[in-house]
Amino acid sequence: MGGVSNASQSPLSPLPSSDRPEVAARLRDALLKASFTADGLLELLGAPAYAALARSETVPALRATRGDTPLETLVRLFLLQQPVPHARLTDVLPVDACLESGWLTRVGGEEIAATVDVRPYGGPGGEDWFIVSDLGCAVGGAGGIGRRDEEVVLGVGGASMTLAGITVRRPVAAALDLGTGSGIQALHAARHATRVTATDLNPRALHITALTLALSGAPAADLREGSLFDPVRDDETYDLIVSNPPFVISPGARLTYRDGGMGGDDLCRMLVQEAGERLNEGGFAQFLANWQHVEGEDWQERLRSWVPRGCDAWVVQREVQDINQYAELWLRDAGDHREDPVEYQARYDAWLDEFEARKVKAVGFGWITLRRTGAAVPSVTVEEWPHPVEQPLGDTVRAHFDRLDYLRDHDDAALLEERFRLTAEVVQEQVGLPGAEDPEHVVLRQNRGMRRATRVDTVGAGFAGVCDGTMSAGVILDAIAQLVGEDPVLLRDRTPAQIRLLVEQGFLEPVR
Repeated sequence: MGGVSNASQSPLSPLPSSDRPEVAARLRDALLKASFTADGLLELLGAPAYAALARSETVPALRATRGDTPLETLVRLFLLQQPVPHARLTDVLPVDACLESGWLTRVGGEEIAATVDVRPYGGPGGEDWFIVSDLGCAVGGAGGIGRRDEEVVLGVGGASMTLAGITVRRPVAAALDLGTGSGIQALHAARHATRVTATDLNPRALHITALTLALSGAPAADLREGSLFDPVRDDETYDLIVSNPPFVISPGARLTYRDGGMGGDDLCRMLVQEAGERLNEGGFAQFLANWQHVEGEDWQERLRSWVPRGCDAWVVQREVQDINQYAELWLRDAGDHREDPVEYQARYDAWLDEFEARKVKAVGFGWITLRRTGAAVPSVTVEEWPHPVEQPLGDTVRAHFDRLDYLRDHDDAALLEERFRLTAEVVQEQVGLPGAEDPEHVVLRQNRGMRRATRVDTVGAGFAGVCDGTMSAGVILDAIAQLVGEDPVLLRDRTPAQIRLLVEQGFLEPVR
């Protein structure tokens, strides 16, 4: 999802063969030998030109690759789509094998061109991976994809990286990537899942996913054609389900990579609702999604209604756009702003007509995480958090659900018997007028993970500051009651709610 460089409007290129793993292995070895990696690119291009690529600006990279080193040649060939003289490639790549299997093609006599984009991508464990995509679609940015074949397959964009970063990573038996695209989520899942299944409505996407996995040296996935859960058998369940679906709310399905073809936010709702029965006990399902803010309706309640029975849920709204901003974003993404102004206005009008008919006043974007639970009363948290966070967040997401289990298992009396520790890198801020004897309020702020901030009273601040894991919560409260001259019984009665909130939000962790 998201904008990519404005590629040519010629028909999509034939893809390399996915049945020649030995050629992919030889090509991978050649790319690594030439340092065609994320680190190698950064060193060659420098940070400004490297960052410009992510904005779809290629001129700085073209200027930085005017030499004839193997790495410069490969950057121009695979990332910048520049034809390269055959003679410059003979000592760099297995040219004949790549031509035969379709990774390369001859153009204009003695020149060679790539048939696909290949983008170096650094894995979370330092792996050197390569993401394959259609020509002109390897790098993200605000340039807009332009009017292309609806089956175009994009490379890595901001949404893909966001989902990869928030996904819970733990060893699992089976993982499912719905709407795999170029295969980035399947590639990540292959690190910790014994079996990876990837689905996509677009057969070209499945082909490219196979190329991404092979060129990255990852195990092959079980690739299945079809929409969302359609290719999944009724008896199949998973420990992890991930999806960066075509969530754009649009008046039609012009582009497969972004438009789901259902009305409003129905695709995202259906995806979430159907995921519950596909999860094993304790399994996670994680999605990016758009949702409508409908006039006269609480958006949080709308999201709560999506959560399937038997699942805990954590929904985080990261951004809200009014309907004009939203329409403009996706019209530009498709390159419509470069076309006939009359046609552009007609499409803009159609988008606003759709929203007006549905009484939509804004569109939210964010993350949805489900966890299959056996709890009698599942927990559903729907919140807005537009502030900066620290990626990757997978461990933070998992810890959120671990804390839910802990709090469910401890009533207030049990909580007071527990010992707690202030989590790492939490700071205290006192807010008030200069010179005032006491602060108006105290804020605890995290510098890691979600980077939350929460307001506490003086008792809460004092309690958190003393928590080092040596004394129980009840003992600490008794000491505070003596210091402030308050009845310890009353203090024990009113403080657990505040302790519970500090635990839930990750400011305090139980010492086990």
